[in-house]
Amino acid sequence: MKTTNAFYKHLMSGVSFMIPFVVAGGILIAISFAFGYTAFQDKELFFGVPYYLMQIGGGSGAFGLMVPILSGYIAFSIADRPGLAPGMVGGLVAGSIGAGFLGGMVAGFLAGYVVLGIRKVIVLPKSLAGIMPVLVIPVLSTLIVGFSLYYVLGAPVTFINKAISDFLTSLSGGSAILLGLILGTMMAFDMGGPVNKAAYAFGTATLVLGQGSAVMAAVMAGGMVPPLGIGLATLAFKKKFSEDQREAGKAALVLGASFITEGAIPFAAADPARVLPSIMVGGALAGAISMALGCTLAVPHGGVFVFFAVENILGYVIAVVAGSLATAALLGVLKKDVE
Repeated sequence: MKTTNAFYKHLMSGVSFMIPFVVAGGILIAISFAFGYTAFQDKELFFGVPYYLMQIGGGSGAFGLMVPILSGYIAFSIADRPGLAPGMVGGLVAGSIGAGFLGGMVAGFLAGYVVLGIRKVIVLPKSLAGIMPVLVIPVLSTLIVGFSLYYVLGAPVTFINKAISDFLTSLSGGSAILLGLILGTMMAFDMGGPVNKAAYAFGTATLVLGQGSAVMAAVMAGGMVPPLGIGLATLAFKKKFSEDQREAGKAALVLGASFITEGAIPFAAADPARVLPSIMVGGALAGAISMALGCTLAVPHGGVFVFFAVENILGYVIAVVAGSLATAALLGVLKKDVE
């Protein structure tokens, strides 16, 4: 149990530091698209504003930093400041070899524990102790993490990442509704964990600049529902939540509207047996309806703030509302009154 708690503590540390980059990048990309889906391709249009917005928010800016930040701060959580350099470099390497978010997570944990190992194995005389944090640890740990990813771990992690993507792609033909259901469930399952990030990475991979993606729409719908549904439940079924939870429910509504699935974590941690099934059903329903109604999304993040980048916005609102209401209703049925 302690090992599991430590794993999620370190993982959520990385995710929490990554979220501002995801939100900032997603909204800047959405603003760029507001000038026209292809306006960013011409540096001369609108004084270059859409072009530079895409540069700042996209792969050359905020979005390009997502995996290194995730990886770096997982390592930071494990090994403190010395874990940051090997963690971030490991995240960059993971991205370069196609290992994605999954590779970034592996790199972060590897970097953190490699640093802890170096501290135990290498003991220098007091006169040289000062070079450990500035020379020995960063150089050795970065070297070990980088070589491990290139020569040992990179291939299997990339294979797993691709296998998940290929499986989901195979459903996108004749089984679009089933795909939406699976993606919505994955987004709700661990609320920012490996399964959630695998679904999100698949969604972003289907985006073609200037075009909407049905998969990305289903992913965002499924990810918005858990905190939104919980927030609604705290308003509709007040007796089933403590005063602190009712206050947290207001924040969950804002986080859900912003597509920050992690807003559901405190509630799921307190009552996983009832909360997890409720949010997974709601997420699955939202993803399936989004796919069934042919909704598409042209940006990777932003929640309600990027609804102008949604095609069939009415259908999309129906999907998100239906999923949120389903989650709230299930919580109302499953949870007991607070004594």
